[in-house]
Formats: sequence, structure tokens, C-alpha cells
Amino acid sequence: MTGFGVHSEVGRLRKVLVHRPDLALRRLTPSNRGELLFDDVLWVERAQQEHDQFVAELRSRDIEVFLLHDLLTEALASPEAREWVIGHTVSPYTVGPAMVDAVREALANMDPETLATHLTGGVTRAELMQFADDDRLAARSLAVATTVGSSFILPPLPNHLFTRDTSCWIYEGVSLNPMYWPSRQLETVNLGTVYRFHPMFRQEKINFWFPDAGKDEHDEFDIQSFGRSSIEGGDVMPVGNRTVLIGISERTTPQMVEILAQRLFARGGADRIIAVQLERKRQFMHLDVVFTFLDRDTVTVYPKVVDGTTAYSIRPGDKAGTLDVTAEDSFLAAVAHAIGLSHEKDLRVVTTGGDEAQQEREQWDCANNVVALSPGVVVAYSKNVYSNRKYREAGIEVVEIDGFEIGKGRGGGHCMTCPLLRDA
Repeated sequence: MTGFGVHSEVGRLRKVLVHRPDLALRRLTPSNRGELLFDDVLWVERAQQEHDQFVAELRSRDIEVFLLHDLLTEALASPEAREWVIGHTVSPYTVGPAMVDAVREALANMDPETLATHLTGGVTRAELMQFADDDRLAARSLAVATTVGSSFILPPLPNHLFTRDTSCWIYEGVSLNPMYWPSRQLETVNLGTVYRFHPMFRQEKINFWFPDAGKDEHDEFDIQSFGRSSIEGGDVMPVGNRTVLIGISERTTPQMVEILAQRLFARGGADRIIAVQLERKRQFMHLDVVFTFLDRDTVTVYPKVVDGTTAYSIRPGDKAGTLDVTAEDSFLAAVAHAIGLSHEKDLRVVTTGGDEAQQEREQWDCANNVVALSPGVVVAYSKNVYSNRKYREAGIEVVEIDGFEIGKGRGGGHCMTCPLLRDA
């Protein structure tokens, strides 16, 4: 096994990427929270404590935890990395054509740690003026002239907290994901900087499923070129046996599922994609908020959604570059077959806990969004009392953490982790 690769949803987790709550969440306000995809503002100090508790639990089980801010800072020690990230972050479409040079100069004037902080936390007009070389920007740029000091020239990226979405490892390679909402699209540039320029990854010669590393990558990172194609890692699950589950959701489109499937098949990364169609609603934004693995043969599901899904198996077509799409009778039956079980009834299914009202409450509070540390061991929020009880009754070890603040972004342990190395 190489230094990176994710070969299942439940094999022993060895390396993981997370992002501690930071400046971006301090800049979340009642007036911008909707645009930034949060249902409420967070008490950041408490969110940091909860995240630190989560990280401590991971490290206590000998899981190597990497913090995004640290990796980004270390990558930005390279002049090539700084030039790449600034060039992909600052364009006429993000800051206005009159301000491109000034913003690029301002970012270039920052030391690596400060630059990493503002690439995730945003840049205000006042901060731009502090680092810019030109004090006449208001006379040169309409975008500057029409903003006040606290207005954002580059927006904060508070959803970096959910590292699962921005990139996802699928067996021996990684996909840098084109995100659905504009408020998340620049996250991919930051992760691209880490994977391309951090020495830990650079020496591994990372295998990219997306974008195509064999071509000029700028076009595929140009945030206005994705069209109707988007995918987020919360919808992607490599489950073993060269099979990948992908949710078609609020944020993952069938167009991008096809693109990723073609690249995986063409390069021998997988043999089968099981695509499951979900309702396009915020409370079911990704597959992993209604379905995750607890053990090798055990899953948790929110039945109100999963029972009504339609699933399709996608395999390589009879000609290069084509696909074969077959409707499945049952999503769970397809999952059982994919992981090597003889029948659907052999798949142990643990539903969200409580009565109908409590199930809805706990699904909203990420009860089904658990992350496995090893087979039969998962991390869950302590507030999901009924679901955690059912998991334990099914023989699952549940490691509880607080999630009163970090859970307000609608993500649990699965959303907050990007596995970098996981056993089959």
C-alpha cells in the first residue's frame, strides 16, 4: 500500500485531513450565514473545543491527523505554490478586472501563514488596503470604491470545516471536486495547492482522477467553466471490490458522475459505480447524511429517504469512453452485492433512532453521518441519544463527541474528515 489511498469506508483509518474552526467561522454573521450555507452562527471558541475533542479521539487511536491550515502554510513556502494559488484565486471574475494586480500583490506580500489564514478566512477591503502597494485603489476600482472596510474582497470559506467534500480519495487516487455552490468553489483551489505543492504529497506523485493532470489544468480549475457538473465528497464512498457509491444529490450532478466514472474506468481505478438518486433538499444534501457504514456488513440509514431512492449501476460500455447504465431493483440490494454479500437480507441495516419525530430530529443533527475509525467503531455526536443506543445494541462501539456548535453547519464526523489512508 502506498502512503495515500482509501480502499473502503470502514477499514482501519490511518491518515486523515481535518480543518479546525478558524477566522472564516468568526466572520459568519446572521446577515451572511445563508449565503455561506450555514443555518446559524457558531460560538467559535466552543466549536474549536469540540473539534479539538474530536481530533484527540482520533489521535488516541493512533490515527495520524493533518490540519489543513498547517499543510497549506507549509505548501505556501514554495514560490511556485504561491504563484499557483494566487493565480487561480484572483481573477477578473472574483475581484473585478481593475483590482486583479493589486489583490495579487497584496496576497504576495503576506508570509505563508498569513496567506493561508486569508485564503481560508477571506480578505476584507481594510486588509487589502493594509497589504496592497497602491493606496489609490478606490480611484482605480469600482469594486473597492463601492465597499466599506469590513466588506469582503475575497470571501471567507467556513465550509472548509467539512473536508470530506472538497477532495475525496477513491482507492489509489484523488478527485479535486468542482463544488456546487459558488461560496465553496475556491476551497478546491486551496486543496489543489496542498496536493500539488506540499512535499508530503509531491514526493508521492499523486494520481488525480480529476482534474486531468496530463493536461493544462487551469481550465478545469477555472470556476466559471464547470457548467452543470459538480460533485462533493459527501456523496462519494469507495466501498471495496473496485466499487464506488455516489449520491446524485442537491450538490452532485449526474453529469459529473459520468465524467468521474469515465476517468475511473479508463485508468483502471474502479469497475462499477452505484449511483443513487436522492431528493434535492438541504437536509439530505449528500448521501452521507442519510447513509453511512458502521461495520463491514452494517450500515445506518435514514429510512424516510433511503427507502424511496432509485439506484443505477454504471459499468464500462462496450466501446472505449462509453458507459453501461442499469437500473437496480434496490439500492441496499446493490450495496449488499457490491460488498460481497449473497443477499440483501445479509446486510445489517440500523435505522435512525426514536419515533418518527425523533428520527427526523436526529437525522438533522447528523445521526447518520458517522465516521468509522475501524470496523465496528464509529464517532458520533452525543446528542443523538436514540440512534447511538441502536448502534450499540447492534454491537457497534460508539465514540461520542460533543457537536452542539460544529454540528450547526449540518455535518458530523463523516463530513469533517477527508481520509487520506484507509485499509480495505
